[in-house]
Amino acid sequence: MKERYTVVDIETTGHSVIKGDRIIQIGAVVIEHGEVVETFATFVNPGQVIPPFIEDLTGISDANVANAPAFHKIIPDLLELLEGSAFVAHNVDFDESFLKMQMELEGYRFPKMPVFDTVELSRILLPQQESYKLSQLSDQLGFSHERPHQADSDAEVTATLFLTLIHKLKQLPLLTLQQLVPLSRRFKSDLEPLLSSYIHEKVNMGISDDRDYDCYRQLALKKIVDDKVEVESEHSFTFSDYSSSLFEEDGKMESAFIKYELRPGQRQMMKEVDEAFQQNEHKMIEAGTGTGKSLAYLIPAAFYAHENKQPVVISTQTIPLQEQLLARDLPLLKKMLPFQVDAALLKGRSHYLCLRKFEQSLTSIDTDSYDVLLTKALLLIWLTETDQGDIEELNLPSGGRGFWFEVQSDAASDLGRYSPWFSRCFYHRARKRAQKASLIITNHALLCTDLVHEQRLLPAYTHAVIDEAHHLEETASDHLGAKTDFLTFSYLFQRIGINQEADMLKTLTHLIANYQIAVKAEDLSNKLISLKEEIDELFRMLHGYVMQKQRTSSTDVGRIRYRFESFAENNSYWQAILECGMRVHMQTKDCLQQLKQWLKLFQDIRDDMTYKDRGFIVDVESVIDMLYEEEQILYEMLLEYDPNVVYWIEVEPRGAKNATFLFSKPIDVSELLADHFFTKKKSVILTSATLSVNGTFHYQEKRLGLTDFGLKTSIIPSPFSYMDQVRLLLPKDIPAIKDVKEEEFSIEVAIKLWRLMEVSKGKILVLFTSYDMLKQVYHHVRQFNEFGTYQLIGQGITSGSRAKLMKMFKQSNQATLFGTSSFWEGIDLPGDELRTLVIVRLPFSPPDQPLLQAQFEKAKEDGQNPFMEISLPQAIIRFKQGFGRLIRTAEDRGVVFVFDRRISTARYGKQFIRSLPNVPVFEDELENLLEQFQDYM
Repeated sequence: MKERYTVVDIETTGHSVIKGDRIIQIGAVVIEHGEVVETFATFVNPGQVIPPFIEDLTGISDANVANAPAFHKIIPDLLELLEGSAFVAHNVDFDESFLKMQMELEGYRFPKMPVFDTVELSRILLPQQESYKLSQLSDQLGFSHERPHQADSDAEVTATLFLTLIHKLKQLPLLTLQQLVPLSRRFKSDLEPLLSSYIHEKVNMGISDDRDYDCYRQLALKKIVDDKVEVESEHSFTFSDYSSSLFEEDGKMESAFIKYELRPGQRQMMKEVDEAFQQNEHKMIEAGTGTGKSLAYLIPAAFYAHENKQPVVISTQTIPLQEQLLARDLPLLKKMLPFQVDAALLKGRSHYLCLRKFEQSLTSIDTDSYDVLLTKALLLIWLTETDQGDIEELNLPSGGRGFWFEVQSDAASDLGRYSPWFSRCFYHRARKRAQKASLIITNHALLCTDLVHEQRLLPAYTHAVIDEAHHLEETASDHLGAKTDFLTFSYLFQRIGINQEADMLKTLTHLIANYQIAVKAEDLSNKLISLKEEIDELFRMLHGYVMQKQRTSSTDVGRIRYRFESFAENNSYWQAILECGMRVHMQTKDCLQQLKQWLKLFQDIRDDMTYKDRGFIVDVESVIDMLYEEEQILYEMLLEYDPNVVYWIEVEPRGAKNATFLFSKPIDVSELLADHFFTKKKSVILTSATLSVNGTFHYQEKRLGLTDFGLKTSIIPSPFSYMDQVRLLLPKDIPAIKDVKEEEFSIEVAIKLWRLMEVSKGKILVLFTSYDMLKQVYHHVRQFNEFGTYQLIGQGITSGSRAKLMKMFKQSNQATLFGTSSFWEGIDLPGDELRTLVIVRLPFSPPDQPLLQAQFEKAKEDGQNPFMEISLPQAIIRFKQGFGRLIRTAEDRGVVFVFDRRISTARYGKQFIRSLPNVPVFEDELENLLEQFQDYM
């Protein structure tokens, strides 16, 4: 195979040749036999004005192209470069089709040639990269890319990237290359001839991959070297003996850090965690931003585990914090401690890939979509690299998420020791690591799931640290509640294979015949179709019921929400819903009973079945269990009632007529947590930067069921100097929310924000409590921004996930980010990444949230004031979270504006300010505040 590649990049006036867009610059790099042999670059005169946004993006102006050749003059040079070559580009569809169309306009034919897309190849061969944009790939892989969006520079970087990718492809084990061949036939890149030549070469040279990879059943996996068990020293170390040597000059703490600063708060927290562990006490510690709380609990936890030969569980709410503990804090810990620390991360089962299901999925690729084929290919590569098999390591294409559901590990379809993959199973390996570990890192979700599961997921433990503890109540409520929706049912019917190619029922009927099982294979398919139609009808009726109700509210994502109490909905429409629910219940029971009878017949011949058939039967059992569980949830929500639970429905007003979601949550989790968690543990440390309200922990203590446990509490202030670093600014010339309509308030906020943007010249984060108001304010600001002077990023408006919006914000020089709920916390924007924070309204939860409504009603029944007991403390904790976004290091400076007059005028307003660190507060008209504190912005 002749290895000549021409890597091309073009810059254009827009996206469409048909609409008159033209090329303004071309860069090309020719590669032969792995070496760059020629480069080509020229500006091109498009015969039209370059649009301002293209000039901004590329830095190419009309002056640059004024004396450049017209496109038709350089076509002969281009064709010469492309001759006998393959065409390579980053997003090949665009460059190839644009060149082809513009050549055809000039009367030339674009040559037929193999193509390679470096976006596609990067997705497959670099499955763990955060982004596949050229500039970010070049950063992540360490290439220099001096002029992004200029064709000559882009072509050079694409050429370097292409050579890197081809080198990686060539190094892959033979099994992986062979598995890629059938998948590659529907890729954009003409990979098959290349793969075949590499396979041929390896076979001819007799290269064996067994030394470097674990090659098993046609898959090549990364070789896992069993950790050597370190011989424990006889000496038992205690934290109190060792702590002084940690903190002394040139001690272990100082030597572990490149830049070390002594933090008295960190030392105090370590001592408190150790004392609570030694004395078997539950303790709540609020540790201000910058305390260094991760190490402050990890060090005493490691000592306790070492001394008592017992594991300590560390639980976090978010994945980024887990990753920070593993990547940053544990390596430091290992440098500081006088003994070996074994830490293991254990997540919920669905995070891990099931090798049996994945192996099976490779046998059927004919009906796969492009995204699924891409996902299968990148998983093959990933298996040669991953130790954990955890989905969080991957950057899956959007269509790959659905496929993950089919290949994720789950208890129902686990063949256990019957599976040839058992010893290599990622989930079982993670559990095995956790069994041996002294520190087990997990998340609140798994911790709460573990409380209600018969089979424990975590190894036995008596001591735990709960970080981000202000989320524990909410997570417990989520995990002790239930939810179901039409999409889940739809997915399960799809798996069973009604009207699908991969029909489980057909395969089952074949197996019954093959193994000569004496059963009358009645036609179940019609019963299942009828059940699916009933379920469809039920969700449609629920959708219609909610749409005609007046007492509804809307959610953050624009759904309509309706709280219901099944026995109290006294009307004929609801009766019809219940009757339909009953029909679904009876029909599900009937279908599943019949399926289970069929499957039971396979139990007796299990040992005679092939591994593949046995795996298939287990998969059918798993789908049946899932369908049964979903229907049980549906039945309990509609046809049973528990006064300690709140129930509600959410519908997509503009979605499909069956886009309906049902939820239930316990109204109060305090008793459940007290009985199932705190009673059974000897010492639990709960920590966060935001646990207290006005200096007391009364609210959290009560909500988490800790009132009868003699809870100890402690507040460790932040080491930052808020007096010098921050100004809290309260503009007086904003109308009180109650005095004006929401629309007028939104216009006022937009005008004030526009002034901040004009003055600040930096980045602004604007926090909202309601998505509706965010949208209104965003649209008004966008009208002021008609010349596109500032970059506006709106959650739910600008497309992309929260992480993607954050990335856009970080990369911009002057942007305003409009965020709601999830942006109030967990965002790290140190230094110039954020200087101005705006809190539009005090973060009271909307009282129409079903769970909150039910909690209010319960508080009233108990003779309490719901506002003082629930609303206000919740809002204060959230306000502290929002405020905490601003100052992340000792060098940061900035201002926080609060646009809600209630902070000054309401009786309870002072409580918000009192709950913050000691920060100077200034109240004045906006213009005066801007003039006075511009240097902070």
